[in-house]
Amino acid sequence: MAPRLLLLRHGQITANRVGRWHGSTDSPLTLRGRWQAWRTGRYLSKKENLAAVYTSPLQRCRHTGALAAPASVANHKVENGLAEMSIGDWEDERFEVLHREHNLIERLNEDIHWAPPKGEGMATVAARMRESLERISAAHSDEETVLVVSHGVAMAVALGELVHGHPTEWARYHFANCSLTQLRLSDDGEPAQLIDFNSYAHRLPFS
Repeated sequence: MAPRLLLLRHGQITANRVGRWHGSTDSPLTLRGRWQAWRTGRYLSKKENLAAVYTSPLQRCRHTGALAAPASVANHKVENGLAEMSIGDWEDERFEVLHREHNLIERLNEDIHWAPPKGEGMATVAARMRESLERISAAHSDEETVLVVSHGVAMAVALGELVHGHPTEWARYHFANCSLTQLRLSDDGEPAQLIDFNSYAHRLPFS
């Protein structure tokens, strides 16, 4: 057994709305993103007893964590390894351009050690996400629940690595803004247990 990890993707940023890749770009939440995080907080305050909150260092995750975690949870920590995948010189490009001109997704999947100029490869992201989640899990007892606020690509790569044994399985997973995913890591070398994925009914009625 291991603690239950509640993976929370940050609230909406402008880049999500207009289809641009903001990996290491430190973007603020939109008004809708703040609303999504606030609604998540209302839900978690009624449903969960959180032992701690860990967030990516980027402001969209720190702000989401501050709004989403119940006021009774004082143990907020920044975990650098939870940051989004950086694509270096190609940051802020539209997804259509990344596909048409750079074949980004295909190249990432063909060679997990390949990286965009000044960016990260899939293997690097998988390793730091695994290390961060394993460290967080090891810091808590089996009966505890921990909120982990991170990013869509980084968490998808983590699930590929931890649940399926290879980061290229990331394509199975798309996280809505402020969706919740429940995960337990294994302490015996077995794949992680994915309990629930991409739940966002708590954001309604204004999603």
